[in-house]
Amino acid sequence: MFPSPTLARYTSRLFVIRTLAFLAGLVLILQSLDLLGESGRILAVEGNGGSELWRYVRLRSPQLVALFLPFSALLAALLTFLTLNQNSEIVILKASGLSAHQILAPLVVAGLGIAALNFAFNEIVLTRAKAEFDVWKAADYRPLPRGRAASAVWVRSGADLVHAEAVYGRDEATRLERVSIYEREDNRLVRVIRAASARPSADGWQLSDARVLDMATGRETSVARLDFPSSATPRQFTLQDVHGATTPFWRLFGAIRAQEAAGKPTEGLRAILHHKVAGPLSAALMPLLAAVAGFGLARSGRLFVRAIIGLALGFAFFVADNFAMAMAEFGNLPPVAAAWAPFLLFFLIGESVLLRSEE
Repeated sequence: MFPSPTLARYTSRLFVIRTLAFLAGLVLILQSLDLLGESGRILAVEGNGGSELWRYVRLRSPQLVALFLPFSALLAALLTFLTLNQNSEIVILKASGLSAHQILAPLVVAGLGIAALNFAFNEIVLTRAKAEFDVWKAADYRPLPRGRAASAVWVRSGADLVHAEAVYGRDEATRLERVSIYEREDNRLVRVIRAASARPSADGWQLSDARVLDMATGRETSVARLDFPSSATPRQFTLQDVHGATTPFWRLFGAIRAQEAAGKPTEGLRAILHHKVAGPLSAALMPLLAAVAGFGLARSGRLFVRAIIGLALGFAFFVADNFAMAMAEFGNLPPVAAAWAPFLLFFLIGESVLLRSEE
């Protein structure tokens, strides 16, 4: 399946070096543009200076690396095959008895190595950087308060909806701040309760400084302390802060089980769990999609058309991948299918094109 070690090192080295070069160029350019767009907001906060700008670069760069690494692999594979074809090296390799799959094999193996490094980078570096970046950006680049468990939490309690703008503490020490409760009966809103704070009680929550709006009469009353019976537990509020993009792969299993125990939907988290593996593997798929640019005579005048076809296949894969993950987030596609179907579909498309045109 593999050519000589010298030839395998030659083609895989071209692919890896060009992938890193494209990635470095894209990240440098996009990071500069992104920093120019956000520097005004960062420096507008009193006390922020050059160290905060470097902190932004440190936290933002891993996200750009993870986002554009598969795209860099696609561009690198296209350029590698175009160069080999333009210099008639593909013709020489095929004349020596190598098949299209044998020429492609070293690049796929190199892509698997890039995928392994991408997976380790995402789970060790990216998750931490993104978690810190999201919280810092949500605070408008101000110093972050401590002890905060979650923010803007929505919980369903039977037919009622409960919203808390901030959650502090855990278990029996949980405290909700700026709480809104929407009581519903027969799909109709009957009461809206707003309270400054809430703490767990024996059969629900104890609200402080509450205002109760009766939707039937339009009358609002104020109550210093109100016991509100509810099936919503403190664990439901503190578990709301689980985000697949900021949770490492090995911790996401336990987070999903905890979410299920709390009665919350986990389809989106399961899709992210599978995509943490399928996403980096796309780097190994890019040489197959770009292989259409490497075969066929360069003098036929169709080399540019072949390159466009390879680029279109790569872009179509990224569109399908993002669309499938969005469908899984809304619960319209099973998690396993959302993560793996685009990869398998375009693997079959790439193999079909390669077999019909070259094998």
